Amino acid sequence: MVGGSCARRLARRSRSALIAALTVLLVQTLIVWNFSSLDSGEDRENGGSNIREKRDRVGSNKAGSEYLKSGLQQQHLQPPFGKGAVRHKHQPDGYYSHRPKEKVRVDSNNENSVPKDFENIDNSNFGARSQPQRQTPGKHRDRLPEKAQAEPGWKDNAPVLSKGSNEVIQYGEAKGGPPPAPPGRNRTHAGGRRAPPGAGQAHRSPQPQQHPYHQQGKRPATAAPEIKYDQPPKCEINGKEAISALSRAKTKECRQQIAEVYCRHKEGQLMPEKVTRYCPLEGKANVNVQWEDDSSESVPAAPVRIAFVLVVHGRASRQLQRLFKAIYHTSHFYYIHVDQRSNYLHRQVVALATQYPNVRVTPWRMSTIWGGASLLTMYLQSMKDLLAMRDWSWDFFINLSAADYPIRANNQLVAFLSKYRDMNFIKSHGRDNARFIRKQGLDRLFFECDTHMWRLGDRRIPEGISVDGGSDWFLLNRKFVEYVINSQDDLVTSMKRFYSYTLLPAESFFHTVLENSPHCESMVDNNLRITNWNRKLGCKCQYKHIVDWCGCSPNDFKPPDFHRFQQTARPTFFARKFEASVNQEIINQLDAFLFGSMPSTTPGLKAYWENVYDEPDGVHSLSDAQLTHYHSFARMGLVRAASSLQGDPNDSSCRYFSMGHPVSVHLYFLSDRFQGYLVRHHATNLATSKLETLETWVMPKKVFKIANPSNSFSRLQFAEIGTEWDAKERMFRNFGGLMGPTEEPVGMQKWGKGANVTVTVVWIDPTNVIAATYDILIDASAEFTHYRPPLNLPLRPGVWTVRVLHHWSPVAETRFLITPLAYNKHQPIRQEDTLRLHNGPAKNSYMDQSFHGLNPVLNIPVHLGQVEAAKRNAGLTGAELEHWVDSLVGEMWSAVDVCSTGPSACPVMQACAKTMWSSLSPDPKSQLGPPRADGRIR
Repeated sequence: MVGGSCARRLARRSRSALIAALTVLLVQTLIVWNFSSLDSGEDRENGGSNIREKRDRVGSNKAGSEYLKSGLQQQHLQPPFGKGAVRHKHQPDGYYSHRPKEKVRVDSNNENSVPKDFENIDNSNFGARSQPQRQTPGKHRDRLPEKAQAEPGWKDNAPVLSKGSNEVIQYGEAKGGPPPAPPGRNRTHAGGRRAPPGAGQAHRSPQPQQHPYHQQGKRPATAAPEIKYDQPPKCEINGKEAISALSRAKTKECRQQIAEVYCRHKEGQLMPEKVTRYCPLEGKANVNVQWEDDSSESVPAAPVRIAFVLVVHGRASRQLQRLFKAIYHTSHFYYIHVDQRSNYLHRQVVALATQYPNVRVTPWRMSTIWGGASLLTMYLQSMKDLLAMRDWSWDFFINLSAADYPIRANNQLVAFLSKYRDMNFIKSHGRDNARFIRKQGLDRLFFECDTHMWRLGDRRIPEGISVDGGSDWFLLNRKFVEYVINSQDDLVTSMKRFYSYTLLPAESFFHTVLENSPHCESMVDNNLRITNWNRKLGCKCQYKHIVDWCGCSPNDFKPPDFHRFQQTARPTFFARKFEASVNQEIINQLDAFLFGSMPSTTPGLKAYWENVYDEPDGVHSLSDAQLTHYHSFARMGLVRAASSLQGDPNDSSCRYFSMGHPVSVHLYFLSDRFQGYLVRHHATNLATSKLETLETWVMPKKVFKIANPSNSFSRLQFAEIGTEWDAKERMFRNFGGLMGPTEEPVGMQKWGKGANVTVTVVWIDPTNVIAATYDILIDASAEFTHYRPPLNLPLRPGVWTVRVLHHWSPVAETRFLITPLAYNKHQPIRQEDTLRLHNGPAKNSYMDQSFHGLNPVLNIPVHLGQVEAAKRNAGLTGAELEHWVDSLVGEMWSAVDVCSTGPSACPVMQACAKTMWSSLSPDPKSQLGPPRADGRIR
């Protein structure tokens, strides 16, 4: 009797506790739902352009309802995922399912677009492709967090990272519908992929780079526009690849050209059917050359003179100047082509050429896209120009990019080429020819327009010749160059015609002409270079936005690679690639090896500056997010200048009023660490009313924190959120993460060695709404993982938080800023645009599924005050908006210093040229000067 009474009392207490817990949960849930029901102030007609169309909807509502019922019957509140969850296996550092399966070759001299160990790629369809994903049963989480768990403490983590993922599963309740299917019930996507429990009806492919939305950018899907021409095509266009190209071409002129090329090819008027071979040899010639590393000791009686053709693009002018210093000699000639889209670099190169009589800049410019026919056209025109320069008597043609660097002295190269002045140095693919043709796409018809290489269909290789190819970096003697430019024989004219419609033509044209020409016996299968191939990282199909094909790119060299430059097994004089914004130390090491070390006190020895904006570019070259940030950085500098004078509040000698747009912006690195932005800007001094030009240095604050007290999980080393993820170099190219509401951020994690683990990643917006959450299965060998959750846009402005959990215990967190835009289309933003861009996604729904049930589990409360403040801020314009922008930017950035480019009324303002950090400070390693008596600069 007593026992029964006790049991009844315990039961009543348990029921009371359960009711209390459910009441707390209900209150928080109602708050979240109230927030999610708030409208952005715009109806769907106005805001719909920023809302993604829902795609790939699969699954069963009935199955989701069954799982919801089963989950609510459990005693503890569990997040909506199952113990039978299926994780989707991703490739390390990328989302394409194609991976090299052969052993990675560290050193390869092959520059082919499709290397030997990347041959499992199928380019038969240039659309997004996938293979069936490996299925791994999900693991039941060992425990759930305590319901009222207190917020953990955090401690700063020292590593600063400026620079494969594994399996990813998203989970959550389907928005407006039932949650996911029960554990273990695997449904299948179209295309054969299984949908993990937790995705429910709204599950998206965990391969965002292949998801249809990400191919369309930030706009909802629309019907394909009707194809329009100036003149109707002369034939029926029925090839699926040509139709695809026509539907994607941007301009009417490009569509007209594609139709004309397709019809000419269809009628047999485009490609030669048979070509004459003039080489007297059977098979391929390959002359063996003797390699003497000390060849510089024997000075040739008649040294060769070299025409260096520098093919450059981008904005890395200081790295180009270092290359120029390293290869310059008064005996040689330098012809520089700057990409048509690189106006800043062109201005720098034109200024450089005025200092040296043996340097000229091409009077014409082309947009030489990767893999495009324009690259071959550019080389042929450069050769024609060089032959026409009667005052330049050169013997060899060498092409270099700004990412190349010499690994041996100039006199060694001259001695070697003088010994083999009749040879042509060109690297062949070294594999089965039929396989090379197929993998290189030589049997496909391509055409370039709208700065894109369009694939239009199949074609046949001409009969009568051997097609060859390999690296598009070569050293050719003058006799062969004259033959290529001036000959009117069947081989040269037919090959120029054939390669005008070829992918990566510079990787095959010169090889094929040389091998089949009267000069075939002069071929040396070596282009005298070392290339840093890492197929696992470099073959990511990263050029599919400009070419309908998959390709590869070399990695940048770093200090551990230095020993490779000292090999003597074969002649090598240049190496690639180098990129000072990734690693400058390796270039410093090469300089010291070739020319001797600079004194350790040399100014700027460990520093690197790279321009990202210059006033002549015009503000139209900037995004609205960049323009907003740069103006905010400049205002931060003015605030710092005003605070430099302590004392008299009436002293205005260091107080300024900002004037106009920024003058220039530079990236600043020190010891290969990103140090922030340097913004040069005009401001009026309030004491003198005179205009001064200042430069402000802003540095990002540390935002990555490890949980304190740290648990036993120690594999995570760093986490960062950003855009422009470079899977090859494993770094964000958007330095500092300057992001606005329409960006698509990527989450990156860096891992140490350890056992296979599963972590949970949670994205939290500035008002504590959980925008996304997913699991990642980390292999023991994984170094980096990255994932871009398919969030609906626009993102709510403010400071976001991303947490990493292990068994639902905090491991680490990082923050990132979505900055409200002060400009829209480069004009001060209007209120109708702020309400559209700063209110977050429609109904505050970042994804098809909702994660509001996780707020109480993760102890992330949502307060109506935050909601109301966010709604007020979304309507700000003018000075109030700037104040909001500056307050947010100030949370993530700090103004380190400010200087003046000229005289200043501020008595404590230092001159920029006398600082160690300014873009105007001394930089002897890249500054040019007159040639010395020995003909060199360096």
